Amino acid sequence: MANDTDRLLDILVEKSFMYSEEPTFRLASGRMSSYYVNCKKTTYDPEGINLVGKAVYEKISGMSPDGVGGLTLGADPIAIATAAESFRRGKPVKAFVVRKTVKEHGTRVPIEGDMKPGEKVIIIEDVITTGGSALEAVRAAREFGLEVLGVVALVDRQEGGREAIEAEGCRVDTVITREEIMKRYMEPSG
Repeated sequence: MANDTDRLLDILVEKSFMYSEEPTFRLASGRMSSYYVNCKKTTYDPEGINLVGKAVYEKISGMSPDGVGGLTLGADPIAIATAAESFRRGKPVKAFVVRKTVKEHGTRVPIEGDMKPGEKVIIIEDVITTGGSALEAVRAAREFGLEVLGVVALVDRQEGGREAIEAEGCRVDTVITREEIMKRYMEPSG
């Protein structure tokens, strides 16, 4: 797994990471930052998404969830890749989506996918900053009747989000941290 994680880190730095000396990137929280991680550039890349599925599956396999999912759009490809990896490994885990807004037609539920109340799930997040999106997904899943076992993030910006989620009683695991991305970004290319 170490080689896969190293390669995933390379892809994240190459495709998803942007840096500026001045804080030019507006985050979802409204705060300005000198760096931005757009995981979609990695999670929509053929090699990247396969590595993401493997890495997240490794994080969740010991928890034995029935499903993985999170707030649409960032969590969608990660949940689907993880479900596909779980099937390849013979331990299927379903994927689901948490809608940001419930539709006024159809079933009018916040959770899309084949999930049933009482099932155990892991909430997926592409990037944790403040933890707000993950907590929104946790609350929606709980309101639907799902048992939330924890949160797994592809990238943790290490800016208090993990602590905010843990304060709500959720375990948090991350695949890659801001510190690891910055270290790789600053390495001389050779």
